[in-house]
Amino acid sequence: MARGLDISLHVPVTSVPQFKQQRKMFQRLIQGYEDQKARIHRLSREGGWIVAGQAASVLGALVLVRMLTAYLDPAEYGQLALGLTMATLVNQVVMGGLIAGIGRFYSIATEKGDLWGYLRAARRMLLVATVVVVGLGTILIGALAVANMHHWLWLVTAILVLSIVSSYNSALTGVQNAARQRAIVALHGGMDAWLKIGLVVGVMLWLGTDSAAVAVGYALSAFIVTVSQFIFFKRLIAKQGASNTHASSENWTGQMWLFSWPFSVWGIFTWGQQASERWALERFASTSDVGQYTVVFQLGYMPITILLGLMMMLIGPILYQRSGDTSDLIRNASVQNIAWKVTKFSITLTIFGFLAASLWHKWIFHWLVAEPFRESSFLLPWVMLAGGIFSSGQILALKMMSELRPKLLLVAKVATAVLGIVANIVGAWLYGTEGVVGASLFFSVSYFCWVAFLANLPPQKQLV
Repeated sequence: MARGLDISLHVPVTSVPQFKQQRKMFQRLIQGYEDQKARIHRLSREGGWIVAGQAASVLGALVLVRMLTAYLDPAEYGQLALGLTMATLVNQVVMGGLIAGIGRFYSIATEKGDLWGYLRAARRMLLVATVVVVGLGTILIGALAVANMHHWLWLVTAILVLSIVSSYNSALTGVQNAARQRAIVALHGGMDAWLKIGLVVGVMLWLGTDSAAVAVGYALSAFIVTVSQFIFFKRLIAKQGASNTHASSENWTGQMWLFSWPFSVWGIFTWGQQASERWALERFASTSDVGQYTVVFQLGYMPITILLGLMMMLIGPILYQRSGDTSDLIRNASVQNIAWKVTKFSITLTIFGFLAASLWHKWIFHWLVAEPFRESSFLLPWVMLAGGIFSSGQILALKMMSELRPKLLLVAKVATAVLGIVANIVGAWLYGTEGVVGASLFFSVSYFCWVAFLANLPPQKQLV
């Protein structure tokens, strides 16, 4: 009898617990995909708003330069640039650190559910800083009045108002950006750029075409934008549900001050580096040379820094949120990776900008500035290169700020700024405008190399 062939089909049977586990894994994969898709969509939307806002700002700034160079001669333009160094002093030394601290601690306060305590501390710090600015400004205005320097008197008064109002605007922008309210930030960035054009023209038709009238137009624009910012800010706080019904358990004033004071210290020196470019030219060349240099600076340095600042606006809140209170090593490693990728892209973009400006600087000046300012167009690519390298260093500095380690930057900021001041004086003395441009490039390269070294230190060596 033939033996039958016994063929058995063995089908693996999955137990109920195993099936549930596999289903959960599949659901997690689907959820991860959906989360990643939503994240990409959110970042694309935020990036779109930032690009739109910065594009409106850059275009408005270029139109403003074209309009001002048509109304003002190089000497008046230089006087305006010299006066605006006072607004930079207020923003960098007195207000700048506080604004940075307010923006940095918003996400921490939100995570801890103590938004009201944080806002109360921020308001108190800004009010104290405002009293200091008003007191010092009053002394300066009184000295100008005694010296019968009436033109400088009105210019300084308008710039003092501008510096205070724009500082509050910057603080509100920092909070909105930290809250990732990209549309609001973009709206007000473009709004300020184009309001300046209309208001400056209107004020010059009313008061005359001089630097003081331009400063009044700037101040009016800053005031309108700040009022609008405050309206949207109140809506944000209402949406967040901040309440003043409980006492704060956090010392927000102390924490923000510890974070902010290095900004004010190095702000004295970084302001000196920036202001010395103009004042050294005023001393060793002429006010007209200050005007010529300012136009090159506005068309070369400012656009590249605004463009790269766009990336900082995008990644800043992301780095802050990922860092949190900096206690998670995995989150810190993610911040390191993101910052260096963005920095490499920034350097690449700067090189392309330098090459483009080298080819087309005459054409750019032909369309964007009036005839008396076109003789310095050959300096445009070098100023753009200096701005791009400095902004790339700022991206790495932002990474260390997100790690709550701004004191690491103190020596680098102060030392490179002092080198820049010396280089500006020597450059203006020996070579005039070309020397100041060379000094600016030297400062930017020195700053980038130093900050890159600090940003690449192992975490345990970064503790201060």
